[in-house]
Amino acid sequence: MRGRRGRWLVATVMVAVAALASACGGGDSGGALPQRSATPHAGAATRHGATARTDATPTPTPTGPYDPVRFAAQVRKHAREARIAPQLLMAILYNESDKPHDPAFERAWQRIKPDAAFGIADMHKAAFDEVKRGRSFADRRWDELPDDPDLAITAAAWYLHDLAVRLPTRWSGRYTRNDLLALGYNAGPGNMLAFARGARPGSVAQSYLDRLHQTWKTAGRALHGR
Repeated sequence: MRGRRGRWLVATVMVAVAALASACGGGDSGGALPQRSATPHAGAATRHGATARTDATPTPTPTGPYDPVRFAAQVRKHAREARIAPQLLMAILYNESDKPHDPAFERAWQRIKPDAAFGIADMHKAAFDEVKRGRSFADRRWDELPDDPDLAITAAAWYLHDLAVRLPTRWSGRYTRNDLLALGYNAGPGNMLAFARGARPGSVAQSYLDRLHQTWKTAGRALHGR
């Protein structure tokens, strides 16, 4: 989209996302890039005082939080295939559910922030391109994630599988296996290994883990239809 309409779309999306970031407390989170920072929410939306033109076509609006329970069947299926805990995968979807996952809105935001994450599991392009290698979805593209929740769940499940392969046989007693995998999903495999050695997460990674604990029982109920 070019010209006046394109400029209006960018301005309006930035205002909407800035408001959302203020309410939710950050930008992208999960689907980490390899060796990602331990504080991945840093650098939330920049605020601009732009005003939308009244003669332009309305921009997509964010859908806001939703309930990932609708994806329970896909979570069970893909977690089983990737040999990871279904409750962990579902809890991560709950962690990411406070962000807008309307496909048009995600793409509009990505025009402003090219390194933004895509899909209901909030995955970055580098992570997706890495995890799909040699797998059944190797021919799929990262930019398909906003339109295909099943693909997003598949990629997230296998990303967690790959993180689990990297875990040492022993780690700090401060964390469970699922804690470390969630931290790895949020902060990247390098930071996950540092946490396994006893390093303490920064405030953002710790917040991600705290939210995971808060939604853990909800994720379990969602999987079992309760």
